[in-house]
Amino acid sequence: MLNFYKLIEILVSLQSIVITSMLPVYIPLPFIYKSSNNFELPITWQIPTIILLTLIFNKKVVFRAFSIYIVLGLFILPIFHQGGSLGYLLTPNFGYLLGLYPLIKIIDNLNNRNKINVRNFLKNGLIAIGAMHLTGIFYNFTQIIFYSQYNLFLYNLGKYSLGKIGYHFLMLFPLLLLIKPIDRLKRSK
Repeated sequence: MLNFYKLIEILVSLQSIVITSMLPVYIPLPFIYKSSNNFELPITWQIPTIILLTLIFNKKVVFRAFSIYIVLGLFILPIFHQGGSLGYLLTPNFGYLLGLYPLIKIIDNLNNRNKINVRNFLKNGLIAIGAMHLTGIFYNFTQIIFYSQYNLFLYNLGKYSLGKIGYHFLMLFPLLLLIKPIDRLKRSK
């Protein structure tokens, strides 16, 4: 049975996941021709937000919120990064969404050990993002075999995994600034 505080945590987590899945990442490059050009990265703030929510809340809360997010995106609203509906199951993107479940599990190991420091965070973060990408690659591979579209595998691998994994690793570094406050918050409970 869910109590009132768990319900609030789930709703806050769900709202954060929905909002961040729609926000692209921009890096301002004002030094190029003295203008205000922006460089758009091919990712959103969703993965860092899920990592942050997993560090703050229990994994069960984030699992429930993310499951509600998946159901909303598949059946109700097009809230995924590039759309939604049941047709999204046929895209390689859905495999990477499923890969967020092992990511949440691996990041939650930091909560279980009560040892959130820079080294452990980076180690678990790299493993978690790697597991997410492996899940996406496996999902893509099963789609390729099922539909006999072998020529698309390398293209999808480059576009959805190899083209984004470096950016996903880079997104861990802004979260390093929040490690100490989160650790202090957890110890004060």
